[in-house]
Amino acid sequence: MKNNNNLGPVQKTIVGAQFLFVAFGATVLVPLLVGLDPSVALFTAGLGTLIFHAVTKGKVPIFLGSSFAFIAPIIKATELFGLPGTLCGLVSVGAVYGLMSLLVRLRGVGFIARLFPPVVVGPVIMLIGLSLAGTGVDMAKSNWPLAIVALVTTVVVSLFAKGMLRLIPIFSGIVIGYIVAACFGVIDFQPIVDAPWFALPAFVRPELCWEAIVFMIPVAIAPVIEHIGDVYAINEVAGKDFVKDPGLHRTMLGDGLACVAASFIGGPPVTTYSEVTGAVSLTKITDPSVIRIAGLFGILFSVLGKMSALLKTIPEAVLGGIMLLLFGTIASVGINSLVKNKIDMGSTRNLVIVSLILILGIGGAELTWGSFTIGGIGLSALVGVLLNLILPKEKAQ
Repeated sequence: MKNNNNLGPVQKTIVGAQFLFVAFGATVLVPLLVGLDPSVALFTAGLGTLIFHAVTKGKVPIFLGSSFAFIAPIIKATELFGLPGTLCGLVSVGAVYGLMSLLVRLRGVGFIARLFPPVVVGPVIMLIGLSLAGTGVDMAKSNWPLAIVALVTTVVVSLFAKGMLRLIPIFSGIVIGYIVAACFGVIDFQPIVDAPWFALPAFVRPELCWEAIVFMIPVAIAPVIEHIGDVYAINEVAGKDFVKDPGLHRTMLGDGLACVAASFIGGPPVTTYSEVTGAVSLTKITDPSVIRIAGLFGILFSVLGKMSALLKTIPEAVLGGIMLLLFGTIASVGINSLVKNKIDMGSTRNLVIVSLILILGIGGAELTWGSFTIGGIGLSALVGVLLNLILPKEKAQ
């Protein structure tokens, strides 16, 4: 593959801004849905990307942005433990990445595949999308016409747009939905007028909460698998083997440390962004320094007070319209994982694992002992891993 990496400083800056533009919609959507400050998410996306590049010796062209896997767990955990306690639980996600990094270093990548096979990962990913279906519908029905405008825009851009535009369907849906809402007088612009031009994001510190830690740790299973898939994807795009150099253990550790940094200041956990990987593939620009410039732009935009105020005026229905497609897409990715890996659903063993993961998660099952409670996606993921280890594999007929 031919790479276009002979760029001057100005060209790198322009491309870096474009890469942030690609990640912008998804990065700010997560905090808007879970009640966090979108400016903090922009800051932590930029900071997390720089941390990742420092750990990986500046070799891997990956951008880190807000993780969709934690939307439902953050919403539920905030109800149970409050925001500071939830952030403590999110810090522990980095510990999971650290442990996985160590295991990969000691035992190789195959260990992860054996611990988290597609029969476990597929339904867990499905659950991430399905568990949020009610939230998406509730937000959309606050103004169905506006939600449909945002939804249709997102679908049309996904299907028919060309070039870089095709990589930003979420951002496009938000922009068009916002413009339509403004035309019909739905938006109050006074908070934007009153906001300062420059202001620090509303950082929040975590508070120790063991219940939140137990609640959140199992949720990290799906993002860990997503991370591995994205690293292999960027291998193909860049024509290099980043699994060997700098090593998957380094990329995983970098991701984990970025999650810890984000959670310590009130941002959602970050993850490797496939949208930016798609932009890298499209532009053929695989120079990691361009990704670091995108990270710096994220930090820069996070201190624009009027930007933060504008993001907070996005109507609920616009976000809901996009969520209808987004969460369905996440569920479909889980289904595709089962199909692509040819999981035999005629197998009683596989049927038991998939069924219990989905029912426990969708049904809102919780396991309580003393003051500790684990439920939702976390409990379902843990049950799936344990069943995969315990249930005997069926002999081939």
